[in-house]
Amino acid sequence: MSGERTQSVIKRIIRQVGLECAAQGQSLSETLVAFMVKAVVLDPRNDFNMDRILTENDMQDLIQLCVTRLLDTTNPSLSTIKMQVYFDMNYASRDELLSEQERVLEGKLAPVVRAITESGPRVQEDTENVYQKIVTYALLRSGLGTPKDIEAVREVTAALQSVFPQTEMITFISLSKKDKEQQLKDLAMLVSGIRLYNRQCQKGGSGIDDLPDILNEAILLATQTLDEHLNSCKLLAHRYTALLESMQEDPHRHSQLSSLKLKEALFNVRQYEAFLCILQSNTITSAQEVESLNVQFEAAMMVLKNTVEDKTSIEFKEVFPLFMELSKLWTSFQDEMLLLSFLTNTANNLQQFLEIQSQLFPEEMLTSLLEGVTVKSDEERIKESIGTKVNVSDFKNQEWLFPETTDNFDQLLIQYHGFCAHSIGVKGITLPGNPAIGILKHKEKYYVFSSKEAAYLFAQDPDKFIQLNVEKAKKYAELIQLLELHHQFEYLVPHAQARNASRGSLKPPPKRDSGTQTDTHILPPTIVRSYEWNEWELRRKAIKLANLRRKLTHSMQTDLSHMRRENVTQVYLPKDAGTQTKRDNSSNVPKPQIFLKGLRGGPSPTTHMVTVDLTRPLDET
Repeated sequence: MSGERTQSVIKRIIRQVGLECAAQGQSLSETLVAFMVKAVVLDPRNDFNMDRILTENDMQDLIQLCVTRLLDTTNPSLSTIKMQVYFDMNYASRDELLSEQERVLEGKLAPVVRAITESGPRVQEDTENVYQKIVTYALLRSGLGTPKDIEAVREVTAALQSVFPQTEMITFISLSKKDKEQQLKDLAMLVSGIRLYNRQCQKGGSGIDDLPDILNEAILLATQTLDEHLNSCKLLAHRYTALLESMQEDPHRHSQLSSLKLKEALFNVRQYEAFLCILQSNTITSAQEVESLNVQFEAAMMVLKNTVEDKTSIEFKEVFPLFMELSKLWTSFQDEMLLLSFLTNTANNLQQFLEIQSQLFPEEMLTSLLEGVTVKSDEERIKESIGTKVNVSDFKNQEWLFPETTDNFDQLLIQYHGFCAHSIGVKGITLPGNPAIGILKHKEKYYVFSSKEAAYLFAQDPDKFIQLNVEKAKKYAELIQLLELHHQFEYLVPHAQARNASRGSLKPPPKRDSGTQTDTHILPPTIVRSYEWNEWELRRKAIKLANLRRKLTHSMQTDLSHMRRENVTQVYLPKDAGTQTKRDNSSNVPKPQIFLKGLRGGPSPTTHMVTVDLTRPLDET
């Protein structure tokens, strides 16, 4: 069958099955109907061959078989499939749930945000209206009260005015839309932090619940409830397993119990147990997160008290981050409250798919059937196999893994949800595997076993037993998800799509219109500009290069390079030197004293000059 024709036929079958079930008072989801069509087609007892085109009679037979199975409310197999469809369609991981909650919150606040960011108030009255909308936004964003709580509105208004007075509205209006949205979120966080601090100081906190205490009590209650449900479903699984084993050992009991749908009931409680374990793991994670948040919140509150206490004024750069940290931690409390509520509701809704157990197997009936039968728990079965281990030397071409010789042994992805790979196809029951016996690695997949004997039998021909498990899953379609066999059956169903194996293959494939555009040049251009394809151009360049050998190199000097040449000089450093001269001496001579007499004349007309030498002789000096 061609792909489009196959899709059209399957859609027609699903639609017709849904209409006939609705006509008989059963309104079923399209996903459940699609899974049932898949189950009926896979069941070899119905003799449907997907390699040939379905005739009109084949389609009518398929529709009738699907309607019959969907209306058989006494079959545990239908309850298991409904449980799988419900869990697959409603369960979400922490990240998915929180992102969805954030998306829903943004959608609810979108009209308020749009009214604030797209308004351009021109008069004082319009500005006050926008400011009041900011108060409403901060209250709704924080989740700490409702706009109908007058006291909460007053607290939010007072806190907002302390960090964002109305005089700042002029600056706020001039911002871009993106900046306005970011500032609104920051203001909401600041207001929440201030209100939480005031609540701690017993100065406010209207409409704020004590989430840490509420969470601690809710987690304790949820854990106890999940433990009770797990213990009850495990007890049922142990009882059904004991009865099925007794049927195989005693032919008389087999004929007595063969009409009862024990296998379907066992698969039902095993699936319920698997889903409860997922919810329990999430609850434990939530409890650890709440414990960590309590410590962080108390520490942040203490730091804020020490920063603010006994101070009349404080820098906003110092205190604003502390208020925002308080708000973030409180938002995490709210997220954990949402997650815990989701887990609790999911666990409560799963119980409806286990109600058929009490209808088919009342307590009195089970008690009578179990007379003389030894009921073993999963833990007791594992204890019985402690000390037994596969001898690797018995298998030359098989690889076995053991806890003491394998790194990250606990993180290996075990096939069949950790159940014994041998007992599923051979006995049709789900026995817990014991990894300590040894994990068989076959074609990059890992298998565990409930006993050493089962391990040896499986290892002799793994492909044979794997095919037996596939055939068993064809008869009991609920095993596809319970044993995580989606990769085994994806190719058998024409309308199947590749989906996340951890989430199952029940959700219909999402569809949407989309378009893509490819850039002309994705990679950076790598064009070699010097490349030439013309041979004559290459010759011309070669001649030009060869002609250079007859050229001279010239140089010239410009104004900028004038007197710019490099010079180097070398000098001798002055050395210390000294000379010696003869000694100094001196002598003393008499001072000449000569006088002339008669220079002024006298009574006679003739001048008579007399020279008188009074200089002392040398020998007297």
